[in-house]
Amino acid sequence: MFLGVVGWIVLGLIAGFIASKVVDLRGDDPRTGLCVGAIGALVGGWLYSLFSGHAVTTFNPISLLFAAMASVVALLVWHGWRWKSAV
Repeated sequence: MFLGVVGWIVLGLIAGFIASKVVDLRGDDPRTGLCVGAIGALVGGWLYSLFSGHAVTTFNPISLLFAAMASVVALLVWHGWRWKSAV
Protein backbone atom coordinates (compact mmCIF):
# COMPACT_ATOMS: atom_id res chain seq x y z
CA MET A 1 0.00 0.00 0.00
CA PHE A 2 2.73 2.45 0.97
CA LEU A 3 4.58 1.98 -2.31
CA GLY A 4 1.41 2.67 -4.31
CA VAL A 5 0.81 5.95 -2.50
CA VAL A 6 4.46 6.95 -2.92
CA GLY A 7 4.08 6.17 -6.63
CA TRP A 8 1.10 8.52 -6.83
CA ILE A 9 3.06 11.30 -5.13
CA VAL A 10 6.10 10.84 -7.36
CA LEU A 11 3.90 10.79 -10.44
CA GLY A 12 2.18 13.98 -9.27
CA LEU A 13 5.52 15.67 -8.71
CA ILE A 14 6.66 14.70 -12.20
CA ALA A 15 3.41 15.97 -13.72
CA GLY A 16 3.75 19.19 -11.72
CA PHE A 17 7.31 19.67 -12.94
CA ILE A 18 6.34 19.12 -16.57
CA ALA A 19 3.34 21.44 -16.26
CA SER A 20 5.49 24.13 -14.66
CA LYS A 21 7.73 24.03 -17.73
CA VAL A 22 4.83 24.05 -20.21
CA VAL A 23 2.38 26.46 -18.57
CA ASP A 24 3.17 30.15 -18.13
CA LEU A 25 3.19 30.44 -14.35
CA ARG A 26 2.68 34.23 -14.37
CA GLY A 27 4.87 34.77 -11.33
CA ASP A 28 3.81 31.64 -9.45
CA ASP A 29 6.43 29.74 -7.53
CA PRO A 30 7.20 26.46 -9.37
CA ARG A 31 7.01 24.61 -6.06
CA THR A 32 3.32 25.46 -5.92
CA GLY A 33 2.77 23.58 -9.19
CA LEU A 34 4.66 20.58 -7.81
CA CYS A 35 2.51 20.54 -4.67
CA VAL A 36 -0.75 20.93 -6.60
CA GLY A 37 0.32 18.09 -8.91
CA ALA A 38 1.14 15.81 -5.99
CA ILE A 39 -2.15 16.59 -4.23
CA GLY A 40 -4.10 15.98 -7.45
CA ALA A 41 -2.35 12.65 -7.93
CA LEU A 42 -3.17 11.56 -4.38
CA VAL A 43 -6.82 12.49 -4.83
CA GLY A 44 -6.99 10.74 -8.22
CA GLY A 45 -5.39 7.56 -6.91
CA TRP A 46 -7.62 7.55 -3.87
CA LEU A 47 -10.75 8.06 -6.00
CA TYR A 48 -9.70 5.19 -8.27
CA SER A 49 -9.30 2.91 -5.26
CA LEU A 50 -12.62 4.06 -3.84
CA PHE A 51 -14.67 3.55 -7.01
CA SER A 52 -12.92 0.47 -8.40
CA GLY A 53 -12.93 -1.44 -5.13
CA HIS A 54 -9.29 -2.46 -5.65
CA ALA A 55 -6.97 -1.89 -2.75
CA VAL A 56 -3.75 -0.02 -3.28
CA THR A 57 -1.08 -2.50 -4.30
CA THR A 58 2.63 -2.14 -4.69
CA PHE A 59 2.25 -1.47 -8.41
CA ASN A 60 -1.03 -0.83 -10.15
CA PRO A 61 -0.55 0.83 -13.54
CA ILE A 62 -4.22 1.77 -13.90
CA SER A 63 -4.26 3.61 -10.57
CA LEU A 64 -1.08 5.41 -11.61
CA LEU A 65 -2.78 6.43 -14.86
CA PHE A 66 -5.74 7.84 -12.95
CA ALA A 67 -3.38 9.62 -10.55
CA ALA A 68 -1.55 11.20 -13.50
CA MET A 69 -4.79 12.33 -15.12
CA ALA A 70 -6.05 13.81 -11.85
CA SER A 71 -2.73 15.57 -11.39
CA VAL A 72 -2.98 17.19 -14.82
CA VAL A 73 -6.59 18.20 -14.18
CA ALA A 74 -5.66 19.71 -10.81
CA LEU A 75 -2.83 21.67 -12.43
CA LEU A 76 -5.06 22.94 -15.23
CA VAL A 77 -7.69 24.04 -12.72
CA TRP A 78 -5.08 25.70 -10.50
CA HIS A 79 -3.45 27.63 -13.32
CA GLY A 80 -6.82 28.54 -14.79
CA TRP A 81 -7.97 29.88 -11.45
CA ARG A 82 -4.73 31.78 -10.94
CA TRP A 83 -4.99 33.27 -14.43
CA LYS A 84 -8.59 34.41 -13.80
CA SER A 85 -7.69 36.00 -10.47
CA ALA A 86 -4.65 37.76 -12.01
CA VAL A 87 -6.70 39.39 -14.78
